[in-house]
Amino acid sequence: MNNQRRNVLKTGTGAAVLGALAAAGMIAPGIALADWNKAAFEAKSMADTLKALGATQPADSKDVQVTGPDIAENGAVVPVGVTSAIAGTTMVAILIDKNPNALAASFKLPEGTEANVQTRVKMGQTSNVYALVKAGDKFYMATKEIKVTLGGCGG
Repeated sequence: MNNQRRNVLKTGTGAAVLGALAAAGMIAPGIALADWNKAAFEAKSMADTLKALGATQPADSKDVQVTGPDIAENGAVVPVGVTSAIAGTTMVAILIDKNPNALAASFKLPEGTEANVQTRVKMGQTSNVYALVKAGDKFYMATKEIKVTLGGCGG
């Protein structure tokens, strides 16, 4: 079964299947295609990333929480989550201060969606992980330090 799926995707018929699903109204084109902020993902510093996202002065908020391990033994796959209790949250971003590119993930949330996202990120070293949330025209931020061990020996 896996080989069949792999072959379908490898031969390019995967795009045809997505197109057919969109034409049939089974998925919306916006779901199949990513809308991303290239400047924000290419920014090297936190300040440049925040500027590219339009969040020059985010406020600290206790209604935004970053979840993740205190110590990550494998920096290649660090589970990170963000939850926002702020009504009208439309965007959630995960930023990692000491990564080469600060923006690790960005999620646009449709109206009425519970603001709770989970993903895995790559971290090269111990760093602060920031959750940036947009609600209305305002931005809010929370932070959590995650320590990355090198070879499981501490860091």
